[in-house]
Amino acid sequence: MGVYENLGVRTIINASGTLTRVGGSRMAPDVLAAMAEAAASFVHIDELQARAGEVLARVTGAEAGYVTSGASAGLTLGIAACVAGMDVGRMDRLPDVTGMKSEVVVQRGHRNSYDHAIRAVGVTFVEAGYLGYPGAGGTMPWQIEAAITDRTAAVACPILDTPGTLSLPEVAEIAHARGLPVIVDAAAELPPRANLRRFIAEGADLVAFSGGKAIGGPQSSGILAGRADLIASVALQHQDMDVRGETWNRRSLIGSGAIGGVPHQGLGRSLKVGREEIIGLVTALERYVAGSDDEDAWVWAERLDIVAAALGEVDGVVVTRRCPPDRPVPVLLLTLDEDRLGLTAYDVVTELLDGSPPIAVTESRAEHHELGVNAMGLTDGEAEIVGRRLRESLTSRGAHRP
Repeated sequence: MGVYENLGVRTIINASGTLTRVGGSRMAPDVLAAMAEAAASFVHIDELQARAGEVLARVTGAEAGYVTSGASAGLTLGIAACVAGMDVGRMDRLPDVTGMKSEVVVQRGHRNSYDHAIRAVGVTFVEAGYLGYPGAGGTMPWQIEAAITDRTAAVACPILDTPGTLSLPEVAEIAHARGLPVIVDAAAELPPRANLRRFIAEGADLVAFSGGKAIGGPQSSGILAGRADLIASVALQHQDMDVRGETWNRRSLIGSGAIGGVPHQGLGRSLKVGREEIIGLVTALERYVAGSDDEDAWVWAERLDIVAAALGEVDGVVVTRRCPPDRPVPVLLLTLDEDRLGLTAYDVVTELLDGSPPIAVTESRAEHHELGVNAMGLTDGEAEIVGRRLRESLTSRGAHRP
C-alpha cells in the first residue's frame, strides 16, 4: 500500500494547474533526491540560507534572496522587515506596531484575498484610487502620493491585471521619491521565466514568488528577493534565535552596533523553513532556469491534444484553446450550454472530484459556464483519463433539454 492509501486519502489527477489545495506541482526526481540527501545531515540554517540566498540573488538580479515557506510567508516577512528594520526592540514587539510606521499604501484595485499575509504583521492598509475610474480599480499618481504619510512603512504592488491601476514602475517611482520600499506579490507570475528578473528590474525592493508552482520546488517553499538590508532583517526575524550573543555565529552584528542584541523568536518563527525545503527549492530553481518556456508550453499543448482527442465532440460544449503571450501556459477551455446539457459547470466539477480517480479541473470561471483543463500537472496517461471522464460527465444526463 502507498503512503496515501495507508492514511485513507485518495490521490487526485490534477488538471487544474499548480493550485495549493491539490498540492501544487510535481517535483522532479533530482529535486526529491536532493531533499533526501539534505535530510541526512545537519547544518547551520543561517549559513544555508545565506548560500541559498546568493543563488536566488543571481537568478533574480536582486541584491539578496531568502527561502521562505511559500510566497505568503515572504510577504509577511518582507513587511515585517519594512516595519522593524534592524531594530531588535521593534522585532520583539511585532505584531504590536505601536509607535512604528504601520501603514501600507495599496491601490484599491489591488486589494485581494491574499493580502492577509501583509496585514498579519499588524499594519493597516491605506487604499489609493477609485473603483470604476478610469477602469475598475483606476488610480491616479497623485492619489498614491496623497496616501503616503509619515506613518507609511511600504507600498504594496501585487501583480494583478486590474484595469486602470498604475504599473509597478510608476508605483516604484512614486514610492522611491519618498524613500519607501515597494513589495511585490508575484506568487503565480511564472512562467515566463523572464519574470524572475523583471520585477526587481522594474523597481521592486522586495518580490515574493511561490516555490511550489511553476518552479517545481517543495509546495511549502517560496522566494523572497530584494534589497540586502531588508533581507537581513527578514533573516533575523525568521530564524531560530535560541542562542547566546557570546557564541552566536553572527555576533559581529552586535559588536559592530548594527543590532542591539540577539533578537528573540520573532514574528517569523511560525513560518520556518527546513533544510530539506531550502535545498529542494534551490535545486528546483536551477533546474527551472535551465529550461525553456517554449519547450514547456509544447509539452503541455501535447497533453491537451490528448485530452481533446479523448473528449471528442460533445453537443452543447464548445472547446477552445487559450495561451496568452504574456503567460505561456496553454489551457483547454470548455464553454457549456448548461440548458442543453442539463447540468452546470459546477455539476461537472463535483462529479469529477467525486469520481474514481478524483479529477480537479480549473473552475475559476464556472459561474460563467466555463471549465478549464491545465496540463501543468498531468502525465500523458492522466490526460487521456481526464478527456474520457469529461466526456462521461458531460453526457451523463442522457436526454438533453431542447
